[in-house]
Amino acid sequence: MKQYHILQKYNNKEKYLSSFLIALGIAIVIFVPYIVLDGGIFYFYGDFNAQQIPFYQMAHDAVRNGSLFWNWQTDLGANFVGSYSFYLLGSPFFWLTLPFPSSAVPYLIGPLLILKFSLSSFTSYCLFTRFVRDKNSALLGALLYAFSGFSVYNIFFNHFHEAIVFFPLLLLGLEMLMTDNRKGVFGLMIALCAVSNYFFFISMAVFLIPYFFIRLFSPQWKMTGGKFLSLVIETILGVGIAAFLLVPSFFSVMGNSRVSQLLIGWGGLAYGNEQLYLNIIQCFFFPSDLPARPLFFPNAGAEWASQAGWLPIFSMSGVIAFFIAKKGHWLKRVITVCAVMALIPFLNSSFILFNSAYYARWFFIPVLFMALATAMSVDDSESTNWWSGFRWTMFITLAFTLLVGLYPNTKDASGKITRFGLFNFGDPNFPIEKFYNTLRFWVVCGLALGSLLILGLLLPLLKKSKETFMKLTLLSVICVSVISGAFFVGCGKALDDSAAKTYTPFLIGGEKKINLPDEDDYRIDTYDDFDNVGMFLERPSIQGFHSIVPKSIMEFYPFVGVERGVASRPEVKFVGLRTLLSVRYLLDYAGDDKQFADKDDVMKMPGFQFVAKRNNFNIYENTNFVSIGFSYDFCISEKTATRYGTPYTDRMLLKGLMLSDADIKKYSFLPEKTFPESPSFSNEDLRTDAENLRKNNVTDFKRDNKGFSGNIALDRENLVFFSVPYDEGWTAYVDNKKVDIVKANKGFMAVPVTAG
Repeated sequence: MKQYHILQKYNNKEKYLSSFLIALGIAIVIFVPYIVLDGGIFYFYGDFNAQQIPFYQMAHDAVRNGSLFWNWQTDLGANFVGSYSFYLLGSPFFWLTLPFPSSAVPYLIGPLLILKFSLSSFTSYCLFTRFVRDKNSALLGALLYAFSGFSVYNIFFNHFHEAIVFFPLLLLGLEMLMTDNRKGVFGLMIALCAVSNYFFFISMAVFLIPYFFIRLFSPQWKMTGGKFLSLVIETILGVGIAAFLLVPSFFSVMGNSRVSQLLIGWGGLAYGNEQLYLNIIQCFFFPSDLPARPLFFPNAGAEWASQAGWLPIFSMSGVIAFFIAKKGHWLKRVITVCAVMALIPFLNSSFILFNSAYYARWFFIPVLFMALATAMSVDDSESTNWWSGFRWTMFITLAFTLLVGLYPNTKDASGKITRFGLFNFGDPNFPIEKFYNTLRFWVVCGLALGSLLILGLLLPLLKKSKETFMKLTLLSVICVSVISGAFFVGCGKALDDSAAKTYTPFLIGGEKKINLPDEDDYRIDTYDDFDNVGMFLERPSIQGFHSIVPKSIMEFYPFVGVERGVASRPEVKFVGLRTLLSVRYLLDYAGDDKQFADKDDVMKMPGFQFVAKRNNFNIYENTNFVSIGFSYDFCISEKTATRYGTPYTDRMLLKGLMLSDADIKKYSFLPEKTFPESPSFSNEDLRTDAENLRKNNVTDFKRDNKGFSGNIALDRENLVFFSVPYDEGWTAYVDNKKVDIVKANKGFMAVPVTAG
């Protein structure tokens, strides 16, 4: 009778549909009000507005048009598959947009984000239900995972949610193979995770190594020769299926200079910033901070690191209670390994191919197991000391709140303390920012402490009526998830509401309203406006915000003095760059106070003249425009190009085609030019250089996703330059005869052409 009583108190009815629908309802309440207020499109701030919306629409159009090879709207041009496999190309959510017209895509981003939150609850429930007896406990853990601080933080990076959704399925496939001998699922999940986002697949693959050995020594797993063979075969097949995206992605990423910056010396063993250690701990006890606007530890160097992991209502109480109650449990070892890897820089960097930059973008992995530990603690409440976990969590949360919120910060010359609180006050010249940050800090602390107080009121019900506890706890998790999620989104939107004012109606569908000439031989520029405007207008642009671009672009911009981290944003002082890169039109949004022309109509760059105002953009034409293809009268060496310093390197590249020393000798038909000690770089020289280059323009220039073509008439053998990034995979033909491609001007292509 006693055994019957224990079995009866567990709810064994599966909650697959509930895990999806409840999460769907929470996400709808969080996002739909903001979507309605912004006219049907979900805007956030920063990377979300500048990348997710234009990337989705541009890639949607490219796939529907069959333009799968070279993309002219990505920076100066890029391999489409290599550049977008990281962002969206392998994501099933992106492919859901394809049946819809292009104009509908911006309106689908919000609903797809809602769907991702819903599915992350569903997939994690599918995993959790294998480890608990009461299915309500699995449902609770699934909601904690779906609306964790990591998930909410990464609304900013919309494409990160693919990993959150599919990682539980990868583990589920492995568990099914090792415990049920169910073949095929693991291999398919490897393929799905690898295709959906190779960056996060690397993190998953790194984690699976310690996870496999930890689980191998747990009683649930029994390794046999057949299982091991299946494991190897499915791994190979899964990666092989995904190779069509992994291979081009590999070559695109390996050319990126950010990958080669490895941790060395003490930097691989210890973080050099004491705030970062505290930040890693704090992020699991408080709702997520805003990317680029950290509150608790503004100098930790983790502005975009995705450092977040808070679980609504429970925080770390369930995890700590689990650690106290379970001796030698495999889940305890998994979470411990995650903690060690997070605190040692070299191990932490293994999740991002050992890059030296600090990222915590793999924290969805420990968050999943923390949610599972919480669910298992609730499930096995009889042997779990919840009050110990609760007290420790409350103590740590209070300590962070009081120390960061009230500890003395600054003092005046007399020694009197003038400011209390260590959190980010913002720019002292803007009192409104101090008020905003102070309010945000105390609301976040209030959410963390308030959630724990609610948990403290609910915990006595675990002994009295577990059914009542589960109902009230689920309701509390739902309410707190809505409040914390909506607050996070609202705070982000408060930082920058210009997107909603500008994208609608001026950029979405703006290519028809701005009405630029329908020709292929030019690029556009924008002045101090929004990133990736060219994608909205379906025009190649020199202003691009994109992390995965050809290696040659990453080489070229620093060479001429332009910083190129994750975006190409050349300053107006590089006026020669505009001619070299074939900028014909510059667009300046008229609705802000940053104008290209001052009140006396003096332009920020010489050679530009006002053409028209269309669709709330002032349009200026570059009188020093030169087509994408042209030839030079002279060549110059790299030493000559850099002789006068980076402020003039772009101007030097208008005077001669820069070649390597070996190519200068090889193509001796192009004479090398010498210069005086102090050459002139006046506006008149710029005009003259442009005129000289225009004399040998490529005519009838046509481009598509497979390449470009044109005609040119030369009076002598020469090299014809194209401001198209030098990249693997190109083949050149002149009069139907294959010719070599020469790397010129530090990152572009030139081809030898005979006279005629």
